[in-house]
Amino acid sequence: MTPSASRPPLADLVLPCLDEAEALPWVLARVPAGWRAIVVDNGSTDGSADIARSLGATVVHETRRGFGAACHAGLLAARAELVCFCDCDASMDPGLLAPMAERVASGETDLLLGRRRPQGPGAWPAHARAGNLALSRMLRRRTGLRLHDLGPMRVARREALLALGLTDRRSGYPLQMVVRAADAGWRVTETDIPYLPRAGKSKVTGTWRGTWHAVRDMRRVLAEPPVRPTPAEGISA
Repeated sequence: MTPSASRPPLADLVLPCLDEAEALPWVLARVPAGWRAIVVDNGSTDGSADIARSLGATVVHETRRGFGAACHAGLLAARAELVCFCDCDASMDPGLLAPMAERVASGETDLLLGRRRPQGPGAWPAHARAGNLALSRMLRRRTGLRLHDLGPMRVARREALLALGLTDRRSGYPLQMVVRAADAGWRVTETDIPYLPRAGKSKVTGTWRGTWHAVRDMRRVLAEPPVRPTPAEGISA
């Protein structure tokens, strides 16, 4: 019986957070029913951790700055079979992850990414979109995957993600996850999601400089030698 024929799968949702007090109420109100929201506070000074806790989220503190550090701390804190990731800035609706989780739970795919479709002006700055396009092309040359976006909304099985041995703790973390999944023979696919103007200013792609640093981190990931798959990493039969 497929998950949709019985009940939606449960998952832990990792939300990396750095000064997102403005967005947290909107984000946490849209977490699918029964899921555990894990807000990973990465050094906020605006009371984000207290707000998240008051709204029922599990709060994890990660003192090492970096998007990858926050994401990985959330992964280590997760306990559900499925783990989802989403930005905590109200640019993406966490409710969209429920049908995505069903597709992974049913065995349709192993790693499902949300392909961002900007909604309105300012949702996705031109420099950030250009950087993403360049990385998608480099990823295709490196792995053969024909993805259009390397966005942060995604879902996979927890134990399989841990087996990838992810090491990047900066902006390269999302890309390293995709590259190592491809090296391990995973089915990596994407689905369209609406992308809204974020609340507050981006810490990574809000400026050309931030985008350049992110692209530099990701170039380093693409230069890594392929990781030999192990039986623990293989998902598909």
